Amino acid sequence: MSTKGIYILLGSNLGDRLQVLSDTKQLIEKCVGKIVQSSAIYETEPWGVSNQPAFYNQVLQLKTSFDPHTLLLSLQEVEQRIGKIKLGKWRERLIDIDILYYDQLKLKDENLIIPHPEIQNRRFTLVPICELAPEFKHPVFEKTQKQLLATCPDKLKVWPRVSTLTH
Repeated sequence: MSTKGIYILLGSNLGDRLQVLSDTKQLIEKCVGKIVQSSAIYETEPWGVSNQPAFYNQVLQLKTSFDPHTLLLSLQEVEQRIGKIKLGKWRERLIDIDILYYDQLKLKDENLIIPHPEIQNRRFTLVPICELAPEFKHPVFEKTQKQLLATCPDKLKVWPRVSTLTH
């Protein structure tokens, strides 16, 4: 069972975003593994397509016995159970779950890329992961999350929305 650094990102900008994130976390705990840590929930300007509602984003650290591909399939099942409808690339989402890191694994195949290929370009990912693991090193760039955030080209606003007392 991996505990070092499985980090995932949750995002929602449709419906009751807080409830969607809460429901998603409950399903993850039931179907995927234990949530070790949760960042605060951040409200973020939409990335990629600006004419849509702001997102709520949150990074979770997981402990799971699933290999990366089984983890992906299980998280996709959680998305479906929550009611994910994809309206297009970078468009509105009821829920979106991305695997950011799986320990120090480097994986690239037709179904999965780990680490997530856009981490270094997205403040909405780097701000919450820096809250949990600022010194966690990106296995490709060999920079900490804090270093990646300091050089991130994304200037979109990311601000704490809700601090989480429990996960």
